[in-house]
Parts: sequence; structure tokens; C-alpha cells
Amino acid sequence: MVEGPNTTRGGTDTVPKDARAAASLAKAWFGREILPLEAALMQYLEHNWRNASDITDLRQEIYARVFAAALESLPERPKQYLFVTAKNLLINRMRREQVVPIEAAADLDALEIEAEEPGPDRAVMARDELRRLQAALGRLPARAREAFTLGRIDGLTRPEIAQRMGISEISVSQYLTQSIRELSDILYGEPPTVRRKP
Repeated sequence: MVEGPNTTRGGTDTVPKDARAAASLAKAWFGREILPLEAALMQYLEHNWRNASDITDLRQEIYARVFAAALESLPERPKQYLFVTAKNLLINRMRREQVVPIEAAADLDALEIEAEEPGPDRAVMARDELRRLQAALGRLPARAREAFTLGRIDGLTRPEIAQRMGISEISVSQYLTQSIRELSDILYGEPPTVRRKP
């Protein structure tokens, strides 16, 4: 015999009849009033909680709280009760995680966060550095420049560079080393005889 919540091994009823009646009434109410709101509840949770993998667990916890309350007394306004319960649960979770979601800020300008765009002075400096790098690249030997461009700008691997240039990987390594040393000398004025420690 499978034991249900209302029986013991001897089959004796352990739940008073008024508790069984309350549970039956709560189940009927829950199925009639709460379950039809599931789509709206899920939409609310998806909109207000950043971690999508938590949503099913949140829904179940909300249902458990609402059902437990219904066992005590059926809420008069089921929809409002469901969404207030959901809101309170989310607030409690956020407090526990000590995370404030960005959606909590009504106006992002009120946060007075600095823009991540560089200022005009930084843009001018970046353009100057880019011009210097382009001029330095123009001074490299053709094969070293090609290897550097393919590896550092186009993001190709050494085997891909070797295939593209029709040379061995060892030659690619030599060209890359040569280009970096010469660029360093051109840009930073260090003599080419100085070897850098790795």
C-alpha cells in the first residue's frame, strides 16, 4: 500500500476531517484561481529576474507559499495575492544576494555614471598612436609586415600565416619576432641590439 499524506501504515486517518476539507477546498481554489494565471506569472518572473534558470524554481516556491496561505484562509483577491507573493519573494532573493538589478533604477541618468566613451583628448591621442603605428608598419620589411599584419591584426594562427604566405612556421616565428623588435625600436627608440627579457 502506498502511503498518502493522510494515512499511516495501519491505515488510520491522521488528519482531522476539517483539515482534509480545508486541503480539498484549497486544492480546488488553487486549480480554479491560480493555475490559469501561470502564463502571466511566468512573464512577470522572466521580466523581473535576470537568471532564467531560476524561474521554474521561483514559480514553484511562489505556488507553495500561495497554497500554504490558502490552507489557512482563501485570499479574496487571488491574482493580486499571487503577484504580491511573487514580488515579495523576488525582493527577498535580491536582498539575500545583495544584488540590485539595473531594472530597479527608474532613470539611468539619475545614477550619474560616467559615460564609457573616451573624451575628445583620449580620442585625439588614440588617433595619433594609430598614425604612429601605421607609419612604423610602413617601415618594416615587406615579409615581416605581412606576417605581423596577418598575426596581430587579422588574428591568424602561425600555421594559418605559414599557409597564407607559403612559408614554414619557423619562418613565420622569425618574421613575427623581427617585426615586433623593429616596431619597438621605431616606436620606443630602443636600439635593435638590446634584447628584452621575456
